[in-house]
Amino acid sequence: MEAVILGSGSSAGTPVIGCRCPVCTSSDPKDRRTRASLWLRGDAGESLLVDTSTDLRHQALREGLDRVDAVFLTHTHADHINGIDDMRAFNGLQEQVIPVYGKPSVLEAAEQRFHYCFGEPPPPEKGWYIPVLEARPLTEPFAWGGLRVTPIPVEHGRWTIYGYRFNDLAYITDAKTITEASLELLEGLDVLILDCLRYRDHPTHMRVEEAVATAERIGAKRTVFTHFTHEVAYSGLAEELSQSMEPGYDGLRVPL
Repeated sequence: MEAVILGSGSSAGTPVIGCRCPVCTSSDPKDRRTRASLWLRGDAGESLLVDTSTDLRHQALREGLDRVDAVFLTHTHADHINGIDDMRAFNGLQEQVIPVYGKPSVLEAAEQRFHYCFGEPPPPEKGWYIPVLEARPLTEPFAWGGLRVTPIPVEHGRWTIYGYRFNDLAYITDAKTITEASLELLEGLDVLILDCLRYRDHPTHMRVEEAVATAERIGAKRTVFTHFTHEVAYSGLAEELSQSMEPGYDGLRVPL
C-alpha cells in the first residue's frame, strides 16, 4: 500500500492570498501547499480518502486520483470538508454510492451542512449529477478490506476529533494534545503523519516543538509532519529534524 499526501497546508494554504513573505514567495515547490488531506492506495486497487479538502479537485487532477472507495472524515472544519461536492465526480465514474466514515457527531454535522450529498441516488436517466454519500458512524476499530482501521480520538482545542490508524500508519492532523489512551493506540507504528502547524504556540494545533516531542513519545519508525502554515519553510524545518522525522509536502508518496 502507499499513502499520498494530497495536501500539507493549513486552512489558508501556502502561498497565502496577498502575502509576500519568504515562504509565500519561495521558489521551492515543496513550499506550495494545498489544504490537508491524505490518499491511501492499495495493491488491489483500493482507494481511500481522508477528508475532502477545499482543494480536492485540484489534488485529484494533480495526482491522477480517479477512484474513491470510501472517505474517512476527521472533522468538519471548512478546509477539511468543503471539497465534498467534488465527490460527485467519483460517484459518476464508479456509478455507485460512496460510504463516508467518521465520528457520529461529525457525520451529523456533515449531513446538516451538505444535506443534498446524503440521500438516494438520482434516477439512472439523470446520471450522477450530485454527490451521493452514505454516512457510516464509526466508534470502534473495524476491518476495511485488508486494512485494520482504528479511529484515534485527539484534542483539537475544545473539540475531540478523529485521527486514523490504518494498519501501521497513523494520520493525525488538527491536534493540540493526544491523551494517554490514544497514545496507546499508536504503539508500534511504521509511519506517523502528524500535525505541525508553526513555531509559535497555537490553541488548537501542535507547534513544531510539541509535534517533535509527541513524535518522539510515539516512536514511529518514520514520522512525516504536515498541516503547515506559511511560517514554516520546508528546507528550514528539514534541517532541524532528526533522521527519522521529516516535513511532508504535497505529492509525497510514503510506501507501506
